[in-house]
Amino acid sequence: MKRRSYAGSDYRKALNIHDLERIAQRRLPNFVFEYLQGGADDERTLARNRNVFADYLFEPRTLTRVGPRDLTSTLLGKQYAMPLAIGPTGYNGMLTADGDIKLAKAARDAGIPFVLSNVSTTSLEDIAAIEGLTAWMQIYFYRDRDYVRKLVERCRTADYEAIVVTTDSAIYGNREWDVRNFRKPMQPTLRNLLHLLTRPRWMADVLIPDGMPTFKNLGDLLPPDKQGVQGASAIIGQQLDPTLNWDDIAWLRDLWPHKLIVKGILSPAEAEQAAAIGADAVVLSNHGGRQLDHACSPFEVLPEARQRVGNRCQLFIDSGFRRGTDVVKALALGADAVWLGRTTLYGLAAGGQEGAAHALGILQGEIDRTIGLLGVDRITDLEASMLRRAVRC
Repeated sequence: MKRRSYAGSDYRKALNIHDLERIAQRRLPNFVFEYLQGGADDERTLARNRNVFADYLFEPRTLTRVGPRDLTSTLLGKQYAMPLAIGPTGYNGMLTADGDIKLAKAARDAGIPFVLSNVSTTSLEDIAAIEGLTAWMQIYFYRDRDYVRKLVERCRTADYEAIVVTTDSAIYGNREWDVRNFRKPMQPTLRNLLHLLTRPRWMADVLIPDGMPTFKNLGDLLPPDKQGVQGASAIIGQQLDPTLNWDDIAWLRDLWPHKLIVKGILSPAEAEQAAAIGADAVVLSNHGGRQLDHACSPFEVLPEARQRVGNRCQLFIDSGFRRGTDVVKALALGADAVWLGRTTLYGLAAGGQEGAAHALGILQGEIDRTIGLLGVDRITDLEASMLRRAVRC
């Protein structure tokens, strides 16, 4: 059955994340929307991330005296309003001015953590200054280890609660929409420039008065003549270190005294090893389908990963989550929380901070309704027995 989608431009009338996606597409220039939307190679991983949820069906309990639902969750020792976090996404200032700040404030108001990307357009110090926010910082391992050390020290000085090290981007994925849409890094083709003229509201928001936003946490990594977006894009690719290994994670564990989260794990055995080396949490992730094509979905390895890590560390998951039912399925199979990427970015692009808040409100309502219909009133009462594998003819 084909789903009907809201065709307007008012994010407040969006009934689901798919509606916000369509509104975002109408607001953004083509090259920006494809940056948000695209995956690697043939985008098979991207498609699998969404299709996998249909492989599991609910088996509800109906006579269980369901009361008011409690979505509160404990993540890294602190209690939050629901089992969600806004995950790290780069270059959000291209979606709307001060995109990272708007996302962070939406997370704060929803009572969930916010993870700032290493390639953000807002400085980590500005995010840390947002009152009432739980801020975690994502980093990449670059060839220049002195830069990594200095970045960790900045996080320590700014009083970040956790560092998230991403492991699945040591070799940059093949994103063919980059080739289609750009003549050079961050220089759109003529066709895209002409399409840009049809998005005057976006231009007024993002480009005026200072032009394209720049990376705010890469200063020590970039030469003086490569501080602009075009120069930075080239240097980042050259600086990513394909020799990243467990010794580097151990080095970071020794360097960083607070919570350490390892993101980008798909192998349950590696999840177990991360727990053994002292990680406080693991994020099962395939980078939203933007790195290795034909990779499995994190959702498919979740039950085994949960079994292997036990209670030694928390288990988070991302990639492909668009509905509260998706979130509830992951929680039932052992995830402690779901990290959101495109889901809240659609809201951000559609309506700024309020649009991101609307996306979170949609998910909160869907999660609340789903656990009630399953016959429980607390997140902690979800269990794998409430799911059945779909039988395909």
